[in-house]
Amino acid sequence: MRRALRGLSTVMIVAGALLLADAGLTLAWQEPLSAVYAKLNQDKLAGQLRELERAVPSPVELRALAELRAPSRRFAFLARSLRRKVEVGDAIGRVKLPSIGVDWLMVQGTTTGSLRKGPGHYPDTPLPGQHGTVAVAGHRTTYLAPFRRLDDVRRGDPAILDLPYGRFTYRVTGTKIVPADAVWVTRSVGYDQVVLTACHPLYSASQRIVVFARLVRAEPLGQALAAG
Repeated sequence: MRRALRGLSTVMIVAGALLLADAGLTLAWQEPLSAVYAKLNQDKLAGQLRELERAVPSPVELRALAELRAPSRRFAFLARSLRRKVEVGDAIGRVKLPSIGVDWLMVQGTTTGSLRKGPGHYPDTPLPGQHGTVAVAGHRTTYLAPFRRLDDVRRGDPAILDLPYGRFTYRVTGTKIVPADAVWVTRSVGYDQVVLTACHPLYSASQRIVVFARLVRAEPLGQALAAG
């Protein structure tokens, strides 16, 4: 009996130590188990995105694009096409914040399952290339915490969204802390912009931190070039 109790005590001490270590890692960096899960999903998304980038517009799409001379109209057409092809949780592009070292595969949708894979595009907002406010959400403490340092982004910093058809470069215009239900942040304004959102403060979902960035440049990539 004494030996069994010693064994049980050892198991409990080790388990406690592991729990403390997990809590320490979460506070200092991010939750480690969900980080492994997110890394595996990011690898899968990379394959999905490569397929999208290699895809050539269909003959019908090529004929339609040939009639659209303005680059902005081509971007809008290809954005609508991409929206029809992808489902919630599918890869659609990359989100980059060079000032804080963010370069993440982005998915369609902001469901719980989608955000476990990486930053997610709000499906009820436009895709880059369509007019309006593009919105992207991401975790700050779990699933590799892609937006953990969102509060370090400063006015004037670049925010880049790469889609299979174009690279869209934005400049940060400001940051706000808003209530969790502040849906106004995704509304259209008088220019094209992206908003990046995450829970605030760390380890809480009581508020949201929102970074606003205005579109300054759109460059054709992949599908848009193939259609040229």
